[in-house]
Amino acid sequence: MILISACLAGFNVRYDGGNARNNLAVKLVALGQAITVCPEIMGGFATLRVPVEIQGGTGRDVLTGRAKVMNREGRDVTRQYLQGAQMVLKIARDHGVTAAFLKQKSPACGTKLIYDGKFAGNKVPGEGVTATLLQDHGIKCFGDEDLTLANVRPYVDAVTWENLHHDNPRP
Repeated sequence: MILISACLAGFNVRYDGGNARNNLAVKLVALGQAITVCPEIMGGFATLRVPVEIQGGTGRDVLTGRAKVMNREGRDVTRQYLQGAQMVLKIARDHGVTAAFLKQKSPACGTKLIYDGKFAGNKVPGEGVTATLLQDHGIKCFGDEDLTLANVRPYVDAVTWENLHHDNPRP
């Protein structure tokens, strides 16, 4: 089973109320080969929320207590991010997830890049809290830019693979 950031499947769960719809993500969910999660929503945040960035490090540093997740207004939301990450991990384990395609640059889901914590739009190498936790538990994490047929192929069955090449999937 594949895990996908809910925003990639077209759900309006981003901090600004929007999504980052990816047609392949939508198709994988429709075919029953992927489940969607949003660590921020699972951590208790509303759909419209103040932007958040990791300050003092990366998702790894948050998990080890060396960095915090802060919103632009200066509120520490680390606890909610840790809670959301744990909930996603439980869902992943319960569904036998082996790979996750997550929204790049997110303080929860980033797999290669996150914002630097200064709310100036600058990106730095690093992973979000949820992506780090999933990888620590053996789940291969990819960013949304890696959500391609070639990268999905190892994680789907033959019927799904065939259906991914058609506009009208067959059961």
